[in-house]
Amino acid sequence: MSGSPARVYVARLAGLPVYDPNGDQVGKVRDVVVTLRQDTQPPRVLGLVVEVFTRRRIFLPMTRVTSIEVGHVITTGLLNMRRFEQRATEVLVLGELLDRTVTIRETGAAAVVFDLAMEQWRTRDWMLSKVAVTEGAKRFRRRGQSHVLDWADVSGFAQTEHGQGATHMLAAFDTMKPADLAGVLHELSPKRRKEIASALNDERLADVLEELPEDDQVEILAGLDTERAADVLEEMSPDDAADLIAELPTDTAERLLTLMEPDEAEDVRRLLTYEERTAGGLMTSEPVILPADATVADALAHVRNAELSPALAAMIYVCRPPLETPTGRFIGIGHIQRLLREPPSALVSGVLDTDLDGLRPDDGLQAVSKYLATYNLVAAPVLDDEGRLLGAVTVDDVLDHLLPDDWRGSAPQEGDPHAR
Repeated sequence: MSGSPARVYVARLAGLPVYDPNGDQVGKVRDVVVTLRQDTQPPRVLGLVVEVFTRRRIFLPMTRVTSIEVGHVITTGLLNMRRFEQRATEVLVLGELLDRTVTIRETGAAAVVFDLAMEQWRTRDWMLSKVAVTEGAKRFRRRGQSHVLDWADVSGFAQTEHGQGATHMLAAFDTMKPADLAGVLHELSPKRRKEIASALNDERLADVLEELPEDDQVEILAGLDTERAADVLEEMSPDDAADLIAELPTDTAERLLTLMEPDEAEDVRRLLTYEERTAGGLMTSEPVILPADATVADALAHVRNAELSPALAAMIYVCRPPLETPTGRFIGIGHIQRLLREPPSALVSGVLDTDLDGLRPDDGLQAVSKYLATYNLVAAPVLDDEGRLLGAVTVDDVLDHLLPDDWRGSAPQEGDPHAR
């Protein structure tokens, strides 16, 4: 394999772009697939897990990798688009081997794996040949001693480790978007998902949960202690938290709502009163709401909040006090594109769209979709009978419910030509 270095550290492959011979990007590396062998023989590297632009994860055999350079991987251009399905004999290096506790054979000392290296042998096969470990790391010490050892010099990979860490695995995926990290978690075993979820901070875990299929959400939340589960729910957007709580047993849901901050719990309880496939069930209760005397500069400052989704940041909602939902009388909406053309000192009330009647909370999914399409909107206000703003429905909320229930992590059906 000309152009490839003699040794490639696997953690550095995470997220690297994969190009065809014409220089067109076809996806990103998400993991490396190996098969463990008997005794001390190095594992054979079978191929790469590559995420293509449809968020489908496919298997790229090493025989079709023509070059691994600094910053990218090049393939023959022949990609099998069948969805990757991990076999019982296969192991994911990043997802399963990083952070493993192993034993150094010579000394008997315990060490934690922070990277592994693969090399191409004269047979042209790739082997997982080196293990980078930290020995003697203690909780209250700065750092243990690091070694790069031959595969044969360590043992313990074949055993199941309970309570495996996730520090180095998460470091490899540190810059990954929540939706992409959710895709990685979905492909792992329930045991590994639980360990990784435990290692994520509340905010990051909340972002990832919002992108996972409902079954995975429920499984991960059930694996957390009750107080932490409530903290994570508080970090989620109220509509996503309500959707998740609705999937839980009634007593569990009530216990979590009781542990949440009262204001956060109140928003979720209110959303739970609406049918799922209605405007009330789809909406978020936390759009950008401003008073009539707010300026364009005020509006732009609010929509710069990085935690807002693009759809929520595209529009502001102007109401009479109180400004928490349900608000005072709804006045109108301000389109950010229009506000960008106005002087910063201008009042938003002078450039509002006041002609839209808004949705009602019991409007069905079809009515919501038609409303957004009719007025070319990415978000829409939801009003009660008294003209108060209850929340806003965004186009991504609608798409979540128009797509099949398992679209986030659907596996191929029996007989699917994409099954590996």
